[in-house]
Amino acid sequence: MAVMTEVALDLGKEYELVNGKPEEKEMAGARHGGVGSRLHRRLGVYVEENDLGEVYGPDTTFLIGENQRLPDIAFVSAEKMPPEGEPEGIWEIAPDLAVEVVSPNDLFEKVQDKIWDYFNAGVKQVWLVAPQHRTVTVYRSPFEITVFGEDQELVSEDLLPGFRCKLGEIFKSPAHH
Repeated sequence: MAVMTEVALDLGKEYELVNGKPEEKEMAGARHGGVGSRLHRRLGVYVEENDLGEVYGPDTTFLIGENQRLPDIAFVSAEKMPPEGEPEGIWEIAPDLAVEVVSPNDLFEKVQDKIWDYFNAGVKQVWLVAPQHRTVTVYRSPFEITVFGEDQELVSEDLLPGFRCKLGEIFKSPAHH
């Protein structure tokens, strides 16, 4: 496993380990965080109610090939859960689902690299959430994609049968009352 050495890291920031080098994760804005949080809650409730496994947030590190990645949301199925349960440190397995909430500053190539890394490591689906465009792109492979808009329900029958999420509720901005 690669070890970070002799690099001055800002401890107030999060890093993914990519190709042996620390890569700073973009600081998320409020809309990014709100969209991710609203989707995380709905996915978490569904997974818990149906006893399907566990959902993790953006501070959970997964070993993805040689890289250490922190998806914004990750789902690990009950079948993949080791008998001893969750590890104390990083997950040395790939999640079944990796969700990335895209920031306006994210580079297309880096996002594509992540998608390929996830599938090469055994992730079954990747969801790219684009708050700016109010869409969720579901990747079943790097070539098989479905795009859902804010006026649609996000579904994933092959991975999460019965899961339905109105995207208008995810992309809405909470109003001041």
